[in-house]
Amino acid sequence: MSLAVIKFSSEECGICHRMSFFDQKVATELGLDFISVKMQDLSAYRKYATILLTRYPDKAQLGWPTYIVCDRPEGEFAIVGAVKGGHPKGEFRNRLQAVLEEAE
Repeated sequence: MSLAVIKFSSEECGICHRMSFFDQKVATELGLDFISVKMQDLSAYRKYATILLTRYPDKAQLGWPTYIVCDRPEGEFAIVGAVKGGHPKGEFRNRLQAVLEEAE
């Protein structure tokens, strides 16, 4: 598996900004690639929109930020799980680890 965390966030989101101080570091420590997609970056959003809309077809369940753990995000992707919203660093790590354990 080639797992990556794709972070969908907004430039105006304060929680997204606070999470950016540690989210990539936590993902990397867990052996995951990290891809940041700001909704205002239309080229990045278009590239990964299919993954987002596969998980949240009507965006109703979308949280800010939303982290989607995905296998092969650049190709025939498979969604492993997701973590939504802001969390303290330790809880974010635990939630990501729980997604990875479910995938095993």
